[in-house]
Amino acid sequence: MLNDIKKDSQNRMTKSVEAFRHDLTKIRTGRASTALVDHLKVNYHGSEMPLGQVASVQVSDARTLTITPWEKQIVGAVEKAILASDLGLTPNTAGTVIRINLPALTEERRKELTKVVHAQSEDAKVAIRNIRRDANHQAKELLKDKKVTEDELRSFEGDIQKITDSAIKDVDGVVKAKEQELMAV
Repeated sequence: MLNDIKKDSQNRMTKSVEAFRHDLTKIRTGRASTALVDHLKVNYHGSEMPLGQVASVQVSDARTLTITPWEKQIVGAVEKAILASDLGLTPNTAGTVIRINLPALTEERRKELTKVVHAQSEDAKVAIRNIRRDANHQAKELLKDKKVTEDELRSFEGDIQKITDSAIKDVDGVVKAKEQELMAV
C-alpha cells in the first residue's frame, strides 16, 4: 500500500515538473520559437481553436515567426488572437502570411522575465510539497487503521522526502537553464 502511494506521488511530482517546464516555453527568450504562440486560441467559425489547427507556424529566422493560416478569411482572426494575447507582439500581414518580429530583449525586460520564472517555480514547488503532504496524510491514515507500523511510516516519510527533494532540485535545474537562456544576448 505504501509503495502504491509512493509511486503515485512520484508520478504526480514528475508531472508537476513537466508542467512547469512546459509553462516556461511560453516565456519568450531572445529567440523565436513556435511554442510562444502554441497556446493562442483563434475564433474560427464561432468556436475557439488552437492556432496550430488553423494555421502553420514556422520559425523563419532567429527573430521572426511566420504564420500561414489554412484559409484566407481567418487571417484577421489570427491577427486579433495575437494582439489580444499577453505576448506584447505586433503581427505584420502581407496577403495571407503573418509575420511576427520579436524585438531584442532589453536588460530590464530580461530581469522582469527572470522574476516571472522564479514566481512560477515557487508555484511548482508548492504543488510538489502539497503532493508530499497528501502522501504523508494517506500513510498516517493507514497507521491509524493499523495497516502499517510506525517504523514503516517513518521509513515511508523519509522516502517521500527524498522524492520531494529530487523533484524540487529538478525545478531548480529548469529555472537555472531558463535564466541562462534569458540572460544570453
